[in-house]
Amino acid sequence: MPKAPRNSGPQTTTSTRQQGSLRIIGGQWRSRKLDFEGAAGLRPTSDRIRETLFNWLNPTIHGARCLDLFAGSGALGLEALSRYAAHCDFVDTDRNSCQQIRQQLENLRCPHATVHSKEALAFLNKSAQSYNIIFLDPPFHLDLLAPVIGTLANHALKPHTQIYVETASDEALPALPANWQIDKEKKAGQVVYRLISVVEEASLA
Repeated sequence: MPKAPRNSGPQTTTSTRQQGSLRIIGGQWRSRKLDFEGAAGLRPTSDRIRETLFNWLNPTIHGARCLDLFAGSGALGLEALSRYAAHCDFVDTDRNSCQQIRQQLENLRCPHATVHSKEALAFLNKSAQSYNIIFLDPPFHLDLLAPVIGTLANHALKPHTQIYVETASDEALPALPANWQIDKEKKAGQVVYRLISVVEEASLA
């Protein structure tokens, strides 16, 4: 089932929103249940996938600076902060989603985050910040990954930057920059998820 378009098109009306919840898997807020109101069809990254992902990230998540670029419910960035990431930037075009993430951060008494109500490409094109970990979980079947990956490639990401990419199993992964490599890849139901790393400085020539 494809994800609702969280980061493109018009804002979702209240009548199409649905109540949902997510559970923090590990870290300082382990087992905390967070309620949210999302667009119809919004599906946060599942507990099973998040548990595997953060097992992969366990050696590097503590103290990392993170970017949750298609934040939606904020599940990935909140999980990172629970596991002692130093900071997370949450980016989403849906104002209601952004406000709910701000409220979750306030409830968790977490000052180590900034929420940006912006389109992904607009944020990247104006940001000079470097990140250790970038989460890319865009709405399915909207062809949002290719331009974002191209823009990130132009940022000349530092070696050892880690990029998480989640897609529908019937979506092709866009071509990756030559200095990106897939370290981990798994399938869960109709979802394929990958952990990618930058292995060397991109050439600016």
